[in-house]
Amino acid sequence: MKKGLGRGLDALLDNPNVETTETPSASPSGTSMVDIRLIEPNDKQPRQHFDEAALEELAASMQTFGVIQPLLVKESGGYYTIIAGERRYRAARMAQLTEVPVVIKEYTAMDELQVALIENIQRQDLTPIEEAQCYARLMDEYFFSAEDIARQIGKNKHAVIGAMQLLKLSPAAQEYAVTGELTASHAKVLLSVEDPKLQAKLAKKILEEGLSVRGTENAVAAALREAENEAENETDLISEAVLQAYRTAEIDLKHALGAKVSIRPGKKKGRIEIEYYSPNELERLLQLLRGIQ
Repeated sequence: MKKGLGRGLDALLDNPNVETTETPSASPSGTSMVDIRLIEPNDKQPRQHFDEAALEELAASMQTFGVIQPLLVKESGGYYTIIAGERRYRAARMAQLTEVPVVIKEYTAMDELQVALIENIQRQDLTPIEEAQCYARLMDEYFFSAEDIARQIGKNKHAVIGAMQLLKLSPAAQEYAVTGELTASHAKVLLSVEDPKLQAKLAKKILEEGLSVRGTENAVAAALREAENEAENETDLISEAVLQAYRTAEIDLKHALGAKVSIRPGKKKGRIEIEYYSPNELERLLQLLRGIQ
């Protein structure tokens, strides 16, 4: 079911057997000139952010040289939906071109997503979040594994898994990453911050102060220490009777797990810390916890 696209877009665009719609301006190379008014963007396009300045530069080039590489489209009811090349389409409209070269081919929805993903990755046009969202769609909608995606796009499996971790960012932090203001390296540092509000606050601080990745690491560490101190201060306000109940719970968990357990209560949320001293000890605890489920 999953078709390999490892040869990339060049193999698709150079294929002399590509099926094209016969029009008066069809060329022997497999491309056709199509009225730009008949072309529609794909609402499932992986790329959501387009740099206006870069588009203006491309539009200026198109006014002189035209569209060098054709758009990849599929025909539907007399109109053409873009599979790959929305950036070129937007620039062509900006340049007020009346027609553009296209390669017309039939694709399934899964094929469309794969081709669009590969084109954008090859041109490094996707922001980290857009790339991660595309991976997630391939997994959720078409049951791809990380290995399948890695094989299709020529990346390491762990790179795919790492990229998808960015989807755990808060919506505010993700928005900065979508626009490209927040790099993948900065975003990965923010993943250690669980509080969405604190994460968004730190993301804004990174942009406003132009922090490096190391500077971001320091800022995150300082923010987490401050949050922990605030949590400890909250603990000081808890009554002695409640604290004793927590201590009793710690003892019960220690006996049940055979490991030191600390309960850190807070005003809004608390946490339970279980200590272990070796990989074997961790495996033993995991087996115990799985048995509790």
